[in-house]
Amino acid sequence: MGLAKETKNHGWWHAYGDVIPEGFDLYIGLEEAADRLSWYESELVPGLFQTPDYARVLIERSDPGRDDAEVERRVHVRSTRQALLTRVTAPPNVDVVLNEAAVRRPVGGGKVMADQLEHLVHLNELEHVSIRVVPYAAGLHAGIMSGPFVTLRFPTYGESSYTEPPTVYVEGFTGALYLDKPDEIERYDGAFTSMWGSALDEAGSTSLLKQAARELST
Repeated sequence: MGLAKETKNHGWWHAYGDVIPEGFDLYIGLEEAADRLSWYESELVPGLFQTPDYARVLIERSDPGRDDAEVERRVHVRSTRQALLTRVTAPPNVDVVLNEAAVRRPVGGGKVMADQLEHLVHLNELEHVSIRVVPYAAGLHAGIMSGPFVTLRFPTYGESSYTEPPTVYVEGFTGALYLDKPDEIERYDGAFTSMWGSALDEAGSTSLLKQAARELST
């Protein structure tokens, strides 16, 4: 709670309070403060990696009653979040596992999705970002049981233990969960480690992303 309060007091996202979903400002503050993110998505590209066109399609579909100006402000918020991936000072280490369905589903049509996949390829070149894909051929894997989630870990200051407990964020259709009990963290860590092992390595994942982008471009 202390960490969330501190980050919320100085957040760039305050200027967008009218378009940020209720309670999501808490997550953005934690994301900004984290030094490591471990992320699994089964159906969609994570918001932190979405192109504006891809994000726009999702935002319009999730709430079709919004006017164009509000949609664009929401897209801008999602794009602005991504600055933490390229910030000069201590960008977080981000490990992402995508189910192959998230790669193959042509959200917004072939061109939009191909551009999105090329963007993932570019991000995978960053030293502190690693994106891996669990192929259909892997069969049943831990992510199918766990569902999408992101584990956030926070920096230390002169000690060997984290200053704030790791937190698992699970987004639902009508709300979100923040889990930080040791046994909860352990189970999600175990699931992520398992699906990381089931995924293609970084080179294989990049190759699959490029192949899927080419197929969508033709």
